[in-house]
Amino acid sequence: MTNPSPEIALRVQTGAFHTNYHDWGSGNPVLLIHGSGPGVSSWANWGRVLPRLSQSRRTLAIDMAGFGFTDRPAGMVYNMDTWMQQAVDFLDAMQLEQVDLVGNSFGGALALALTICHPQRIRRLVLMGAMGVRFPITRGLDLAWGYTPTLENMRALLDTFAFDRTIVNDDLAQLRYQASIRPGFQESFSSMFPAPRQRWVDEMARYQDRISSITQPTLIIHGREDQVIPVETSLKIFSLVPNCQLHIFGRCGHWTQIEHTNRFVQQVDSFLADAF
Repeated sequence: MTNPSPEIALRVQTGAFHTNYHDWGSGNPVLLIHGSGPGVSSWANWGRVLPRLSQSRRTLAIDMAGFGFTDRPAGMVYNMDTWMQQAVDFLDAMQLEQVDLVGNSFGGALALALTICHPQRIRRLVLMGAMGVRFPITRGLDLAWGYTPTLENMRALLDTFAFDRTIVNDDLAQLRYQASIRPGFQESFSSMFPAPRQRWVDEMARYQDRISSITQPTLIIHGREDQVIPVETSLKIFSLVPNCQLHIFGRCGHWTQIEHTNRFVQQVDSFLADAF
């Protein structure tokens, strides 16, 4: 019997619950952390990246608590502490002493926090359209976090994510809408970022004052036309991290890994190529 969805992969115990994760390839390990859109999963975020990046390294991607097909225990509080502990528990369960880390958007804030709080576990850091510093919440992010499930709302949301509107077609909108109404998905998502939502942007920036302590080589990637997380956030992080590179894609929104998959993978693969 096959899985009903490619989003459902492997399961491992992380603390008091099981985490759904993908594990492709072999070699030096890299962990991918997804963003926080409605109905998102690690596969929805990284499905185009996994086959390519895993050709040269072991590539793991996890569904963070409250997203995808990771367990949703009753009473779970979804916050930075929960997500950071889940990531550390995952590394421990997989017996990974040190990994390279790639974080997208919300996942970028988690990647920054993990690198700051558990520096010995992270070798190199990649941030893509990352949160993690303070900024006035954008209309795009407020729309994403305040999403209520209708096909029209999903279409409007996806239209803010991509610069290239040809990839935001009715089929994709229908797919993401159906994902957002799976049992338990909207219930957990709606509890994460209730209005007023500026406070959750600030919470994601909890460790902003410690970003300059990061010594790991860091690659920052951002889309110039990003309407969800402004490119200025990456410029700010770039100004704070001592050992850092910044690459900005023109004609690109919040979905660098989808709109420019090959170039994104080339950038990341080259940056992570140095041996452990």
